Amino acid sequence: MADHHPESLVILNRPSAHAPAHEPNAPAFRLVDPGTPVLSALDQGATRGDGVFETISVGHGSPQSLEHHLQRFARSAAALELPAPDVDAYRAAIAAAIGALPDAPEAWAKAVLTRGVEGGESPTGWVYATHSGDLSAVRREGVRVVLLDRGLRHDVEQTSPWLLAGAKTLSYAINRAAQREAHRRGADDVIFVSSDGVLLEGPTSTVVYRLDGRIWTPGTGLGILDGTTQTALFDFFAAEGVETGYRLATPDELERADAVWLVSSVRHVAPVREIDGRPVPIDEELTVRMNDFLERLEA
Repeated sequence: MADHHPESLVILNRPSAHAPAHEPNAPAFRLVDPGTPVLSALDQGATRGDGVFETISVGHGSPQSLEHHLQRFARSAAALELPAPDVDAYRAAIAAAIGALPDAPEAWAKAVLTRGVEGGESPTGWVYATHSGDLSAVRREGVRVVLLDRGLRHDVEQTSPWLLAGAKTLSYAINRAAQREAHRRGADDVIFVSSDGVLLEGPTSTVVYRLDGRIWTPGTGLGILDGTTQTALFDFFAAEGVETGYRLATPDELERADAVWLVSSVRHVAPVREIDGRPVPIDEELTVRMNDFLERLEA
């Protein structure tokens, strides 16, 4: 990515107000060369995936749904019992990372908090930012998806909170493995289904679909992420006078849906054109309007 897009990196001196600073009396954060090694080999984010992150879409220098992202960041940290992130410090660091980039229609920033070096007292925090690639083709042509069993019941968030379902952690090996399985099956992406047959989410996206003239997304309390992009799109549909809702759904609802989308912070709205080899209609006009809305969205 560094070969093609400008990038910036901000290191936080005190990512949490509940833990000591790395350097007493030093500035709250510093811009560093993204190519300079800054992470200890003993950092538990690297050795154990013990940390959380948020990826924030940026349009012409404006971080989109920033407060929602920061709230979710704090909830994920609480689920891991990490020191609470200093959201004011992260807000400033995100602004600094974005401000260090040349202006562009689309960019993204990734905020990270880890438990820090093994045996240490201070968590590690940074923000990385770069321009987005050209996503016009996937937004226009859509994606082919496969349904994969996540191997957990739909109520895992209540029955087994230690599994951290619904937290945005750095432990992404399973999500990556699922996407590789999709590619082996000739698809582009995945929609997870619970072991007891409930529709969930994608590895890096929220599922949104239209059925009976209404817009739906899988219900809350399912151990899935609180989608920032989906929340913004529900505001879009409310302004359009279209009813939206959360639904405990099974995959057969997608068979009856007349449009399905995967939505996420960087890719925005990608229409689903095929599920397990079955063609799905694409509403091109509505997809364009949804993406236009997200591109104009302010923080």
